[in-house]
Amino acid sequence: MRIPLIPVIIWIIINLAIDLYIYRVLKSRLPRNTFWRRLHLCLSVLLLAVIIVALALPIRSGNDSTLLTVNWLLFIYLTAYVPKYLYFLFDIISRIPRLLGFHRWKWLGRTGAVISIVMFFAFWWGTLINRFNIDVREVTVKIPGLPSQFDGYRIVQFSDFHVGSYGSNDSFVRDVVATVNALHPDAIFFTGDIVNRYTHELPPFVPAMKELYAPDGVLAILGNHDYGDYHSWPSPGAKQQNMEELYALFEKAGWKLLRNETSWLVRGNDSIAVIGVENIGDPPFPVYGSLSKAYPTIDDDKIKILLSHNPAHWVDSIADHPAVNVPLTLSGHTHAMQMSVGRISPASLRYKTWGGLYHDTDGIHQLYVNIGLGTVGLPMRLGATPEITLITLKPNS
Repeated sequence: MRIPLIPVIIWIIINLAIDLYIYRVLKSRLPRNTFWRRLHLCLSVLLLAVIIVALALPIRSGNDSTLLTVNWLLFIYLTAYVPKYLYFLFDIISRIPRLLGFHRWKWLGRTGAVISIVMFFAFWWGTLINRFNIDVREVTVKIPGLPSQFDGYRIVQFSDFHVGSYGSNDSFVRDVVATVNALHPDAIFFTGDIVNRYTHELPPFVPAMKELYAPDGVLAILGNHDYGDYHSWPSPGAKQQNMEELYALFEKAGWKLLRNETSWLVRGNDSIAVIGVENIGDPPFPVYGSLSKAYPTIDDDKIKILLSHNPAHWVDSIADHPAVNVPLTLSGHTHAMQMSVGRISPASLRYKTWGGLYHDTDGIHQLYVNIGLGTVGLPMRLGATPEITLITLKPNS
């Protein structure tokens, strides 16, 4: 990931301007109290140093510790400046009456100060507490023509682990495994992004991954972060070696990795096809997947579940396509941008389908988007609690 220099410089200048504004507010409203002005000045200088260090560190070529350091430095910076933006906005609006010859709305400025303080603590709650609060969501999916042997079949879906964000501490991963196993699923599906940048992140977590159990096993696909595209490699061969090591670790963990291929769930004389495609999504994410390769006769009458990391694949190529007989697709990828309040999330500005269960206009195709377990970028989940989904299949009568 290359950080564009000019936008960053503009961003820093804007932040410095807000710092100057707040300094002048403190000076005018607390003229005899120099403590808060000095504290604000010292913290502003410290935060400027923090962002300079974060931008100077090599993100693509650095090791895991470098990436985690950058993420935490950026988080610290934003926890200070997002509340400052809010206060600045409220305080500027509170001055509008002065243009008409009236007094400033002091109550609005004070409201802005309170909201800013709440936002600061909300950010830290999101990183210290909420990003480890596992939320089990139970969903019933009705599928026309579902074989009777699969009535009540239980699937656990989880996604976007990004285990590199935990360093080598597998405590959260073990909590996830224990939670999944306690649901007693018939099958477990993982819908991509096991790592952040490369396979080296994964080995500390393989022993915990091996403890996942379901009678029909653990089926998995890759996400956009799993291909090594966010790391600088010395050669194409090194990148390919990284992938071979990843495949081997999936096998060691006992997870069946579907790379543009199909696996079958069998109950007596009935069966369901589980199609796993490699990453297919919207730009700038590279396309590695092929639905036609994974299942050439996609219009046949077999019941199928598609595992596809990016929900944009469903929007573009599955929904409202009568010739594509795939009644259920499971995806991840969005994280709900790690911020949500109920059904409100900034992810909706980017994705039509960012979390939960969706139907197309004809009702034939359904999509469930799991908002993931881990974090990428900022080590925080403000709302958007880590999700494990328990899906129960029922016939549509």
